[in-house]
Amino acid sequence: MPNQNLTLAGLNLIQQALSIFDSDLRLVLSNQPMQAMFDLPAELMKPGAHFKDIISYLVARGEYGEIDDPEQFAHDRAELARTFEPHYMERERANGRTISVEGAPLPEGGWVTVYTDITETKTQEQLLRTRSEVLSEEVLKHAEELSATNRMLAATNAALEETRRQLVEMETRTRTTTEMAPAHIARVDADWRYTFSNKRLNAVMPGRPVDIIGLHVSEALGPQAYSRVKPHLEKAMRGQQSTFEFTDEMSSRRIRGVFTPDPADPGVYIMSVDVTEETQARAALQQTRRREMAAQLTSGMAHDFANLLTIILGMQSKLQRMDLGQDAQELISATLQAARRGGTMLDKIADITSHRSWTPKPVDMGPFLADLKTLATPSLSDQITLRVDNLTDGQMLLDPGLVQDALLNLILNARDGCGTKGCIHITAQEVQGTWLQLTVQDSGSGFSEQALEHALDPFFTTKGGEGSGLGLAMVYDMTKLAGGSMRLTNTDLGAQVTLRLPLRRAQTLPDSGLVLLVEDTPELRDMVREMLTDMGYSVVEAASVAEACDLVMTLPEIVLILSDIKLEGSDTGLNLLECRKALPVLLMTSLPVDHPLHVEARNRTAVLAKPFGIDQLAQFLGQG
Repeated sequence: MPNQNLTLAGLNLIQQALSIFDSDLRLVLSNQPMQAMFDLPAELMKPGAHFKDIISYLVARGEYGEIDDPEQFAHDRAELARTFEPHYMERERANGRTISVEGAPLPEGGWVTVYTDITETKTQEQLLRTRSEVLSEEVLKHAEELSATNRMLAATNAALEETRRQLVEMETRTRTTTEMAPAHIARVDADWRYTFSNKRLNAVMPGRPVDIIGLHVSEALGPQAYSRVKPHLEKAMRGQQSTFEFTDEMSSRRIRGVFTPDPADPGVYIMSVDVTEETQARAALQQTRRREMAAQLTSGMAHDFANLLTIILGMQSKLQRMDLGQDAQELISATLQAARRGGTMLDKIADITSHRSWTPKPVDMGPFLADLKTLATPSLSDQITLRVDNLTDGQMLLDPGLVQDALLNLILNARDGCGTKGCIHITAQEVQGTWLQLTVQDSGSGFSEQALEHALDPFFTTKGGEGSGLGLAMVYDMTKLAGGSMRLTNTDLGAQVTLRLPLRRAQTLPDSGLVLLVEDTPELRDMVREMLTDMGYSVVEAASVAEACDLVMTLPEIVLILSDIKLEGSDTGLNLLECRKALPVLLMTSLPVDHPLHVEARNRTAVLAKPFGIDQLAQFLGQG
């Protein structure tokens, strides 16, 4: 922006009027002589003003003389501008002045036009056409002035040409840079209209228009997203930078926005980035850390409590063998039952706080849900029906054990909510290419207000002494480990639990072809290469991300990348996921499962833990 301001200051000093329009017929730049020559209002001189609106204004002012159909005239001029060709013309204006119009197209679309008032020059030409015998001293004087004017004009045109070249170069460089960035980069003026934007808004926030120059922020983003960004934009307009995140309901994406005030002109620079995967990985890591803290807090108490329960069970067993009467036997039986329930609760606490990890594998939801129905049906009465609908397509990366445990838990809760009869409905569907949504709905009495608020808290139960209060907490734990979310609601039919898990499609792996093996330890690289060749693959090797990306670019026959996470240099195997997105990338590692890189890797692709043998590798590649 500072360079553009300096350029504009220089253009304001020349005598010619100058305007630059983009490929959408929107004004990009104009100088003050342009406004003065055509007496244009300030709103038509702002970047983003439409070419047709300017023509309509000039027609109304009589710039083109008497026009029978002004609207059609402006429309025709706008359509002609869309097929812009380089040209030079001279025309007489309605006010009697004569101007020359020189236009040249720009490489990125649009054009630059220079307007020169040549009234004096045309007067001199007219005088010179008269007979030589009537030439006066005044004419000769005008001829000399004309010659000087032409020299000045040539110099000015040369300067304009250089300025145009620099503007084209600067625009091309800026646009190329912004288009390469994996973010939406834009600028809005004081009226909250876009004066610049790369074509990435639709990529970051699907469903939005690509060409937004001249649009108001509310028009480009829609009402929900606009309501979320409005306070931050107002803050930036007051001169304070604002960084924030919000969930875009239209696309279900998590968006991070950075609004930076323009120090030169009223306006704000905008950068928006899709951080959905980062947020999912962050949620999974946070849940892992919470579980580690819970494990540290409960492990000691659980150990002591288990010892106490062991003593209680032993003493009560001795008492049960004594002849103490029927009343005593009932008390002993009740004590034993309570102690055993305490042991069951300890097992559930261990399930939550013990070391569990999200280990995704390719899962076809159709057979998976069919198996789930088979497992769950025997625990339901004949008057409770279980209905399963799979609306997904293809295989997905899930931890089948954890997801199955969670759904079974929800089915049993729904069974208890239905009472003696009712219906339980499970639905699996994809949400906007971002989430796998699993919904368990029942026809029971629904959640109470207290349950809706506290049901995910450990040990909260509405079943009195019959419940442990850990079932939904375990489901919540699984969901967070996956980087997803869990929601409890009531519907017209009964209770509903909705799980959203990150949607990761399982890739169909080739069983032959050239594999790129990326490993920086030579001994390990040799061992894995032998395994791959024994399985029928050809192998090409690399020790770093840079070397691997070079091979991908030069060897199109590569069908699969198998890489360690930790490699030479600062880049990791995760960077290879961006190297060529159409190529399957699998990772292997000896990092612990709670390491941040391991967590992020599992949320993005399949990961094989070291050490492994050929059988484990074959199963990992779908050949086992």
